[in-house]
Amino acid sequence: MIVIDTNVVAYLYLPGEYTAHAEALLEREPEWAAPVLWRSEFRNILAGYMRRRSLTFEQARELQAEAESLLAGGEFDVDSQVVLELVRDSDCSAYDCEYVALAMKLGTTVLTMDNKLLRAFPKRAVALTAG
Repeated sequence: MIVIDTNVVAYLYLPGEYTAHAEALLEREPEWAAPVLWRSEFRNILAGYMRRRSLTFEQARELQAEAESLLAGGEFDVDSQVVLELVRDSDCSAYDCEYVALAMKLGTTVLTMDNKLLRAFPKRAVALTAG
């Protein structure tokens, strides 16, 4: 099981520069995990696409449902103290630190393209394009 940040989910469902990497990751490592926060972040990404008229409401709703199905059983709460400790020791947001805290809890890595996370947590954060 690996932790993926919300952008990896977006890359999988919204075609772009890293879509092929996300698809290859899913094939190679099909057990994805994320903090429950991912749902709100993904909804926010979909909201942006809807506002730019790149997706209809129905398309956004379907993508949200597909993504929730993909991550069913892989959503976890994280310890607030651990998140705040990670925030204290880095310049990353609490949102981003939730992914690192979950990776620590599960004894795995977080796949991301977030440069700030990659720099702050080189032992836990791995670039999506690295594999």
